[in-house]
Amino acid sequence: MLEFCHVNISCSFVPILHDISVRFQKGEITTIIGPNGCGKTTLLQCLNGSSKVTAGSIYLDNTDYLALSLRERARKLSFLPQVRTIIPTLPVKTLVEHGRFPHLGFARRKTQKDVKIVESAMNFTQVSPYAAQYADTLSGGIRQRAFFAMTLAQNCDYVVLDEPTTYLDLNAQQSFMDMLLQLKEQGKTIILVLHDIGQALRISDTLVIMQDRKIAAIATPEACLQQHIIEAVFDVHIKKFSDEEGNYYFFS
Repeated sequence: MLEFCHVNISCSFVPILHDISVRFQKGEITTIIGPNGCGKTTLLQCLNGSSKVTAGSIYLDNTDYLALSLRERARKLSFLPQVRTIIPTLPVKTLVEHGRFPHLGFARRKTQKDVKIVESAMNFTQVSPYAAQYADTLSGGIRQRAFFAMTLAQNCDYVVLDEPTTYLDLNAQQSFMDMLLQLKEQGKTIILVLHDIGQALRISDTLVIMQDRKIAAIATPEACLQQHIIEAVFDVHIKKFSDEEGNYYFFS
């Protein structure tokens, strides 16, 4: 379990979040949703050091997460950020291999196990056909999958994703959601931020709803719908339709 206990978080020395407490249950898909500017990305970025915890504690499986080195964190939790200002001029396979760096020794010599993990991550995300192609020449959607493969190559039990479907078309978004469900079946704990409320409702075991830089609610999607929490936070009306293929949500 990943647990935030009375955490204050700052970004560029500016206080953003205050007294945040939330638990992300092991083996579940938990999605953070909320209006723009409510602090979703800031909350997650303290896990990779992009934002700073100034008070409180974070525990990962009862270990003091903040006391771990960045290398040790990267062995336990992988993080795919929302925005990258620099796209490396590297072949896709080399990019994905970077995910193994936290596990390699000083010489960074890959074992057969490392090679198999990289190949598995590339096959899983369907980027193997682009192995020799340079990342900066790829379309946004394929590049996003390549970065996702690098994230999975860390082979962590906890996978954190900030807006992972931003550059994906509708079919690719559905494929990505299917991959997350497969990872859950493999025992991974998935924590992500989504702007698409419909996707969040369909895929999540638990929703963390943020508003005004605070936690407004933590509940199952069904409970959030029954209590009209999403409608209150986003000022929308939700209609739910179901068929043999699943549930669909419409917002007005």
